[in-house]
Amino acid sequence: MAALTEGWGVEPHSVEYLPVGAGSYHWSVVDQRETAWFVKVDDLGIEDAGRDDAFDRLGRSFGAALALRRDAGLDFVLAPTRTVTDAAVWRLTSRYALSVFPMVEGAAGHFGAHRPEDRVEVIDLLAELHEATPIVADTASRADLVLPGRDKLEEALLDLDREWTGGPHAEPARKLLSVHAGQVQGLLADFDRRIDQVRNTSAAWVVTHGEPHPGNVMRTPAGLRLIDWDTVQIAPPERDLWMLTPALARMLGDDPVADADDVFVRYTRATGRTVTPAGLALYPLWWRLADIAVFVDELRRPHGSGEDIAASLTYLTGYLESSRD
Repeated sequence: MAALTEGWGVEPHSVEYLPVGAGSYHWSVVDQRETAWFVKVDDLGIEDAGRDDAFDRLGRSFGAALALRRDAGLDFVLAPTRTVTDAAVWRLTSRYALSVFPMVEGAAGHFGAHRPEDRVEVIDLLAELHEATPIVADTASRADLVLPGRDKLEEALLDLDREWTGGPHAEPARKLLSVHAGQVQGLLADFDRRIDQVRNTSAAWVVTHGEPHPGNVMRTPAGLRLIDWDTVQIAPPERDLWMLTPALARMLGDDPVADADDVFVRYTRATGRTVTPAGLALYPLWWRLADIAVFVDELRRPHGSGEDIAASLTYLTGYLESSRD
């Protein structure tokens, strides 16, 4: 509350925690003027090392979102509100960052595949976003094509011959990974091959949201809004577009919807860009491996018996079992 006043001049009248979303903490705040705000706190990392870089990346992502809304005129970008120092994000503590958004009436979907009837709207939105690349070319971070958490995952693969003692789910995770270690190593090798194919397309990269699944698409009285801009990067357009393909449904164990050829034709007509099979193949694999790396790291670390860590083991099991398909 003190940071809201110092950083934004917002004097809270009421504050309510919102158990929504994933990966961040959220509150509804009504100020003394009865203006409602959506307040978000992001975790910059368990370890001290890397937090400054994480804060910088977050600031660049939110700064790009602000520029896309203000300078490119993209009303569907639900960007944060600037601080009194004209920044997009506030360093709350060493570990946590605070950002403030206008409270918007509407409803987001749920994580999963887009419904066929929604895909045309979403592809038009993404085409408009990608066409705005020149506005943020010097603001947004550029993808380095390095799999996040890969070092920890490879360290775990080399540590399968001794007991993991971090908590009640550590040893089951080790045994699970031991069974599927060859599959994970195969996925990493496949990832490296696909990265080599995509790296050569860098001249055609665009500004991407990174996670335009239904859970980040909000329907409002004023039209669609795209939320959660903390993953903005200049990257291959397929970083966004793959979420309109059957690959996401298959990855989640659902029945795939119809293919996306029709919406990709529409995208090419709007942007002049051809959607590449190499890019579409890379990003489902990227998502799967990045999640596997996160869950393995969580399960190796010291932990208790809460619901979140139990869910991590469940999700890891799902990913590794489906990797055999």
